Amino acid sequence: MFAHDASQASIRWGHAALFLILAVTVIRIIGLGLAAPELYPDESQYWVWSRSFDWGYFSKPPMIAWVIALSTGLFGDSDFTVRLPAPLFHAGTASLLFLSAQRLWDTRTGFYTALVYLTLPSIWVASAAISTDTPMMLFWSMGLYALIRLREAPSWTFAALLGAAIGFGFMSKYAMIYFVIGTGLAILLDKPTRKALLGLQGALAGIIGLIIISPNLMWNAANDFATVSHTAANANWGGDLFQFDELADFLAGQMLVFGPATFIALVIVLYRTLRQREADTPHALFLAVYILPPLLTVSAQSFISRAHANWAAASYVAATLLVTFFLLQGTRFRRYVLFGSIGFHVALGLFTAALAASPALTEATGMSNSTKRIRAWEDTADAVTALAMERPYAAIVFDNRNIFHQMQRYADDLDRPLAMWLRYSGPVNHAEQGWPLAESFDGEILIISERPREVARMREDFEHFEAAGELVIPLDGDKTRDFTLWRASGHDRVERDEDYENRWTAIDRVRDDL
Repeated sequence: MFAHDASQASIRWGHAALFLILAVTVIRIIGLGLAAPELYPDESQYWVWSRSFDWGYFSKPPMIAWVIALSTGLFGDSDFTVRLPAPLFHAGTASLLFLSAQRLWDTRTGFYTALVYLTLPSIWVASAAISTDTPMMLFWSMGLYALIRLREAPSWTFAALLGAAIGFGFMSKYAMIYFVIGTGLAILLDKPTRKALLGLQGALAGIIGLIIISPNLMWNAANDFATVSHTAANANWGGDLFQFDELADFLAGQMLVFGPATFIALVIVLYRTLRQREADTPHALFLAVYILPPLLTVSAQSFISRAHANWAAASYVAATLLVTFFLLQGTRFRRYVLFGSIGFHVALGLFTAALAASPALTEATGMSNSTKRIRAWEDTADAVTALAMERPYAAIVFDNRNIFHQMQRYADDLDRPLAMWLRYSGPVNHAEQGWPLAESFDGEILIISERPREVARMREDFEHFEAAGELVIPLDGDKTRDFTLWRASGHDRVERDEDYENRWTAIDRVRDDL
């Protein structure tokens, strides 16, 4: 593990890195077991996917479902085991970043790179919640390490590892396309990369990657490229364009993802690199091509329409390497920034963990809004189950896929079929794809609506439609989860044609003007 830099000092740094990664991972696993909140809706959706093997799902490639299926199959089905892979995958990413920094610079830099990564604000959250970014970042770091080794010397083993990392990265999240773009730029701009990949070993990597992702490509073709449609809908280019406030929010969010001082340091070192001033930062240009494509693309997306802060998460694998080395060099002030950032990130991470574990602290600090999506789902499921038993309903129908998936996860005693009301002509999420309310449905149903704006539209689809009360679930502080209840029968979905959409667009505009 430490053969590249075999001095006694480097061995001590290597042992320290190993201890650091193991200790942090064990602590995070214990924390998950002792004080894990209920699953986020997206986590419950991934759990639903994991119940049936497939080569792809409505909005994502299959790796997240496979990982959850493996964990829950080995250790039992619980919220803890659904999330258990998260800290393990991040430990793997930290280990690969250590090895990459060791090969690029030295073992001391490898230790601090692992430390910076493990304490990033986003990784505190990501280690306690399973998401598609988690395995993607592991395979991204694996691909980067394999390429670093190939830049040093030809190797069929590392060529195969590079191809496997790209393939499995794509099977985790399609944002892995940025890695391919970065590699293309590296071939153009970085001589060692060009020498390593323009040959049979580069071809081997490409072939292995294509073989691994081919089942998902065939699945998409067989399912009308549902994932592509979902990605286009997420981009939301049909709305108002050129949003300066969205761009500002996205960039501010990057300071929460990567840390405020470390993000500013990243901007500085990237600027220096693009100005061809990398004499004091070896390999900066090579790393920059794996940072800039996702960061610039998602920044542009946020300006055109909108973007979530985590959409550029792929940038921060190489960014952690580059920023850590940069802050360890030069003036003493840089080290102050590095160590101060680590300390701040640790304090912020511990505070975030305490909020998730303690409703009382959440209420006392006025942070109730930040925890509402991980609270009281068991209570919600119990209340929905009780309502469903009051009458012989033929189905329980929802208008929000998040609520639907949470009921699939937590309403174990609910013996009525669950279904989704379709707002559009076809499904726009996995819940609507898998469990749509039949176009014609005669039995009496209970509708649990979380979207008041949709009720008037929904009413048009039924022969009988009447109010059945409200359901209010207390959350942290003064927050509540509110539903309106409706009894309906004689479902006959109105055709969602152009006239329908134009009519409701006009109605919505009138509502907005009132």
